[in-house]
Amino acid sequence: MRRALSMTAAFTTLALGLTACGSSDSGDGAGASGDGAMKVGLAYDVGGRGDQSFNDSAARGLDQAKKELGVEGKESEASTGESESAREQRLQSLVDGGYTTIIAVGYAYAKSVGKMAKANPDVKFAIIDDASADSKGPNVAQITFAENEGSYLVGAAAALKSKSKQIGFVGGVQTPLIKKFEAGYKAGAQKIDPSIKVDTTYLTQPPDFSGFADSAKGKTAADGMYQKGADIVYQAAGGSGAGVFNAANAAGGASKGKWAIGVDSDQALTADPAVRPLILTSMVKNVNVGVFDFIKSVKDDSFKAGVRTFTLKDGGVSVATTGGHINDIKPQLDALQKQIVDGTIKVPAS
Repeated sequence: MRRALSMTAAFTTLALGLTACGSSDSGDGAGASGDGAMKVGLAYDVGGRGDQSFNDSAARGLDQAKKELGVEGKESEASTGESESAREQRLQSLVDGGYTTIIAVGYAYAKSVGKMAKANPDVKFAIIDDASADSKGPNVAQITFAENEGSYLVGAAAALKSKSKQIGFVGGVQTPLIKKFEAGYKAGAQKIDPSIKVDTTYLTQPPDFSGFADSAKGKTAADGMYQKGADIVYQAAGGSGAGVFNAANAAGGASKGKWAIGVDSDQALTADPAVRPLILTSMVKNVNVGVFDFIKSVKDDSFKAGVRTFTLKDGGVSVATTGGHINDIKPQLDALQKQIVDGTIKVPAS
């Protein structure tokens, strides 16, 4: 979920921000630190490390690579509403620091990655959630996920668990990517109950990407859904999802039959402890798998450019069971998953 950056327009501030984030940079060698470790740069989407969702999943992939592959990492935060040139400058600063393996988290980087990859052919880039011509290049891995497939399963779970037969969906920004989450969720819910009502709200429209980092807007949107009768709300809204959880809590939480569904990470493990009990399940998007796989491919000299889509079949997306709230319906969800994997069910993406 997919998911502009933490810096001012001034290049000096950007450079300082990059220096302050991540591991120290010895600055020697192309792609290796002073001790010979491969140097990996990670440029976050809105919210950065600590968003309990999309960016945190990417961070886990880098952390795993540090531990298992011995790479050195540097992380660059993102801020709302920054310009294309700011994103380009961020990526170029990583290149200038000797980071020749670079991951850009989020489709907002598409044009920046395309331009920087062309200007720096010896650098290997990966972009999460974009397969467009804007980012395509012989040194670019375009990492995507079948969010619609995982969302189908949590939509089915919502329909099976709903008492009011009315559920909701809160999207951060109305883009084709987030529409994939909505499409899968609605299709899964309607598979179980064709008459179920699905309320949908998007917090912002492009080019305003603040919908991924505005928990107050998320709460307001979900408040309205719960007040109008929805008893389960799924959010694909990055950091704004915390507001959806707060709304479920304010509506009475699980004790009153008010649930929320998390996204990207197993948010019953990562969200504020006060709201974890009301998270019915989460559609886990294993960005960490894509990030680690890319870094390992560069280190092993097996890098391949182009689109790689992580699906339900290969563990790219999954449904969390933390809390045991969906244990009673898991056989039904497993049956649906099998049908998606074998192609019996074709999940819409729009």
